[in-house]
Amino acid sequence: MRHRIVESREALARLRAAAEKLSAPVNFMEVCGTHTVSIFRSGLHSLMPANVTLLSGPGCPVCVTSQGDIDQFIELALRPGVAFFTYGDMLRVTGSAGSLERARGQGADIHIIYSPMDAVKFAAANPSREVVFAAVGFETTTPATAVAILEAQKLGLKNFAVLASHKLVIPAMLALLEGGQVNLNGFLCPGHVSIIIGYEAYRPIVERFHLPCVVAGFEDVHLAASVARLTELVAEGKPALENWYPQAVTAEGNKLAWNLIEKVLEPADVSWRGVGAIPRSGMVIRPEYGQYNARVRYNLQPKEVPEPPGCRCGEVITGRCTPVECKLFGNVCTPIDPIGPCMVSSEGTCQAWFKYHRNAGTEARRHAGTKGVAQ
Repeated sequence: MRHRIVESREALARLRAAAEKLSAPVNFMEVCGTHTVSIFRSGLHSLMPANVTLLSGPGCPVCVTSQGDIDQFIELALRPGVAFFTYGDMLRVTGSAGSLERARGQGADIHIIYSPMDAVKFAAANPSREVVFAAVGFETTTPATAVAILEAQKLGLKNFAVLASHKLVIPAMLALLEGGQVNLNGFLCPGHVSIIIGYEAYRPIVERFHLPCVVAGFEDVHLAASVARLTELVAEGKPALENWYPQAVTAEGNKLAWNLIEKVLEPADVSWRGVGAIPRSGMVIRPEYGQYNARVRYNLQPKEVPEPPGCRCGEVITGRCTPVECKLFGNVCTPIDPIGPCMVSSEGTCQAWFKYHRNAGTEARRHAGTKGVAQ
């Protein structure tokens, strides 16, 4: 414990020293929901030098799922005879016609699971039921979806389908930079995703946009050290790529997991909340596994649905505003009665801010007044 305290103090001292060498204020963005929660829980925002700001990016899989996809989830869940399986955070996300939680109250057979294999097992045990698994998440959860489809094929299941809404992190990061709406000076890269894709996947960002990228772990000391390193790289004018989570992340990533993904799914243009359509930023089921594609089986049509009136989740997850700049935050939108997905999800920026940061006084006001929008 004492060793950890010493490491934390050293990291913060490095951060302050590097911040004094900056010629202008900097904005760093984390693109991992677990990082977002860890940063807020540890109080790291309150320890930042005045010229270093942390912005939350599109790292929460629930938060980036488009309203159109949410509506498709609800549409399928309400179909007679369908047993609908999904992850817990999806239950309370609101679409244009309510939420899955509301659909459950209307009689929909909705199951909350931790593994898609639970849906496969249910389908095998109940051949007369139509089973649909709503698959969301980044590269971290995508291998499990691929395994579930392969297992369904192995078992010869005719009653199992996947409604895939998987996303890829790198295209989203590139889209943020190409859009020019947010002024960023570096990325705190996700730990879990990097285990799958490898830290070399961020090389195009460093080389094309000349921004430093640091892969970080999840403990407070790891996050503080990684932010300190980002600040040092900017102060030194070095747009480098560094891995500060070597315990789990390698240069090439998990090839076995990635091969499973590519066997069953392929890149496609998909819509992100707050960003819009991003080319080849999602993973959809390949045609050769089309019998397990719920969109094909049920002839679902793409939907473009606006976000709830007044909700600024799309701006929050792209660093264009902070939760307290949304008029709904903490008033009509709370974890008990959420309006937008950023307040619904346990990894959402709004929920993290509400739990750990909303009464942070002067520092919170400073952070809320720091704009990520490029001038």
